[in-house]
Amino acid sequence: MDKNGSAVREFLLLGLSEDPSVNMALFVLFLLTYLLTILSNGALVTACVVEPSLHTPMYFFLGNLSILDVCFSSVNVPYLLAQFLSQRKICFPACAAQMFSSVLLGCTECVLLAVMAYDRYAAILFPLHYRIIMSRSRCVTMLLSCWLVSLIIAIVVMVSTLRLPLCGHNVINHFFCEATIFLKMSCGDTFVTEMVLFSGSTVVMLIPSAFTLVSYVRISAAIMRIRSSEGRHKAFSTCASHLIVVIIFYGTAISMYMKPTSTDSANQDKIISLFYSVTPPLLNPVIYSLRNKDVKRALLKLSMWNRAQHFKKIVG
Repeated sequence: MDKNGSAVREFLLLGLSEDPSVNMALFVLFLLTYLLTILSNGALVTACVVEPSLHTPMYFFLGNLSILDVCFSSVNVPYLLAQFLSQRKICFPACAAQMFSSVLLGCTECVLLAVMAYDRYAAILFPLHYRIIMSRSRCVTMLLSCWLVSLIIAIVVMVSTLRLPLCGHNVINHFFCEATIFLKMSCGDTFVTEMVLFSGSTVVMLIPSAFTLVSYVRISAAIMRIRSSEGRHKAFSTCASHLIVVIIFYGTAISMYMKPTSTDSANQDKIISLFYSVTPPLLNPVIYSLRNKDVKRALLKLSMWNRAQHFKKIVG
């Protein structure tokens, strides 16, 4: 609703730039980024499914993280690409759906990263009981819990945000419909919505990040007690990839949602949003693949199998 009580039927997204020459360059850049994100995460999911050696809790969660990254990118990047082609209008239902999906997928990824930290904690501190602690049924339960908590938060955030009255305009100075943007556009009392966003951020960002930090402190202490340098290196290598992903995602997401509404300009908000909505989905499979011998081996086998099948078709 606007301040006169009439319903807002569509919004105008200003996007990242209004310069046509800049937009074409950005269109090519983000199109390539999106395609690489889909291909790399798709390859990682396929490897986790078809390679028996990757049928472990760690890669179960990693495969689901890649699926989340594909969905997260697909919610925002196609609209961003359309804006570079001057297609900037978005109807109210699509805007609401985009905001709901972004919150749902973002929250799920936050909690899932903490679950992955717990998986590494159990693997290194309790190696003999690891299979029992991280049984298949428990892994599935943890994953479903991530989705359930995130679904509840996404519904509450969407309802509290979309009830805000807007200040007589439908222009969104952003590249997608984000909950924090509606706070700046509203001409009504935003206290309740701000508290909802802060509480939700605490549940899915601060608590998981604090849990992850404590887990890695204990993991580091356990690793340093390993006598052989080879054993320490192997243990560190299994955790380093996840820690890099955690720092990138939590750092940018917390800086966006755990700050006062008027702290940064709209342009700064766009840059921060780009970092946590576009960069992690692209970097996650690269980071895990480059630092993980099992994943590299599985991807190599998958590539060789695809080449063999292609060769058979040609010969046949």
